[in-house]
Amino acid sequence: MRLLPFLIFYLVLLQTIFLGTSQADQLVLMSPHSDEIKNEFEAAFQIYYQQKIGREMRLEWLDIGGGTSSILRYIKSEFKRSPNGIDIDLFFGGGMDPYIDLSERNFCEPYKLPEDILTRLPAKIGGVPLYDPQYQWYGATLAGFGIVYNKRVLDILGFPPPKTWADLGNPKFFSWVGSGDPRKSGSVHMAYELILQAYGWEKGWEVITTMGANVRNFGASGSYAPKEVAVGEVAYGLSIDFYAWMQAEQVGGGYIGFTMPDNLTIVNPDGIAILKGAPNLPAAQIFLEFVMSDAGQKLWFLQKGIPGGPVKSQLNRFTVLPDLYDIYQKEAAISLNPFRWKSDLIYDAPTGGGRWSIVNDLIGVLIIDSHAALQQAWQAATKEGISKEKRQELSAMPITAAQAQELAKSWRDPEIRNRTMAQWTTFARAKYGDYRPPLLTQIVDWLTLIFPVGIAASAVFYLWRLRSS
Repeated sequence: MRLLPFLIFYLVLLQTIFLGTSQADQLVLMSPHSDEIKNEFEAAFQIYYQQKIGREMRLEWLDIGGGTSSILRYIKSEFKRSPNGIDIDLFFGGGMDPYIDLSERNFCEPYKLPEDILTRLPAKIGGVPLYDPQYQWYGATLAGFGIVYNKRVLDILGFPPPKTWADLGNPKFFSWVGSGDPRKSGSVHMAYELILQAYGWEKGWEVITTMGANVRNFGASGSYAPKEVAVGEVAYGLSIDFYAWMQAEQVGGGYIGFTMPDNLTIVNPDGIAILKGAPNLPAAQIFLEFVMSDAGQKLWFLQKGIPGGPVKSQLNRFTVLPDLYDIYQKEAAISLNPFRWKSDLIYDAPTGGGRWSIVNDLIGVLIIDSHAALQQAWQAATKEGISKEKRQELSAMPITAAQAQELAKSWRDPEIRNRTMAQWTTFARAKYGDYRPPLLTQIVDWLTLIFPVGIAASAVFYLWRLRSS
């Protein structure tokens, strides 16, 4: 009988837990956004939803590891397995190209925003669409792509501030350039795609190759290079605007600079979409409205602590509602108005989206996976001054732009992809020559191999002596 009160207590506790969970509505989202962005939007939306619907809201951020490219692969593979829905409500962040790709596959659930929001949202910015004509995706914020640099390091080394993407291919900057891996970061991928579109396929790959030869390391995220620049590990880095401004805020604007190369880059939408078969469709539609309304847009660009703005983390992002720049001039965290920024570069979104995986794998095979061989060939070629012909030779590509676009149509076939990438690997080896590690590296490698073997052999000999005695 003495157990009865404890049993009643635990039954009531379990009932409270399960009832509490069932009373909260839920959304499942996938996003490459930082924890700071997720936390600000989650907290603000929970308040917004409670006031609008009168119910609690719980957000589940599904994390599979990796950035935009990993998420995109996951979504597409899941829809291949389950065409009518994948138990995920929204995809939030990651640029624009992934949303074009998903919408063309009909993996997005169309939803037209209320007129009071839609009429304030321009159809395009700089020739780039801000939302899909069929309302399958929307640009939730904007992103500018450029070069972040450490002013103090430049002063010490006597390097100039960068003006163009091609500047980063200067042989003097060997090992002083930072970059993320475009296969793991959508923002890094976008910077490389912009280079290809700004310079054209052949010249663009020359810029990417020479710059890649100067890169010290390729990090796993878009924030990697800006952080390396901030601590002085490298002088220059590819960066999306808000990562650069984040480092400037933390380290000080007197130390960190950021430039968007004139007529060689764009301001690009960073999207949001409801996925086909969303299990919590009404709530997903409300979240989309929230993000695109004043309540969500003020989180992006107001200073931390301003009413309606971020509470814990200043996000330093653009709003897609032009009138807010005039209304909140003094309260904005950023002074630039992207709707007044001009560039002659017209971004070709269908081309960029169509060859997304091809460009990633070309950079992966020819630049990142072959990085040591590329750097060795680059140093040998630049030792006494590199000729135009040698630059072009090192930057030669195994396929043309037209072939890349055609190949993209069958790139989902594992056999075709693996066979083609093997051919590219052979091409890279022939182009860069055999890689031979420096003598010191070889010695260290041998010692690393021999030392544990020696320890193991000594232990065996010692045990044998003990048994013999």
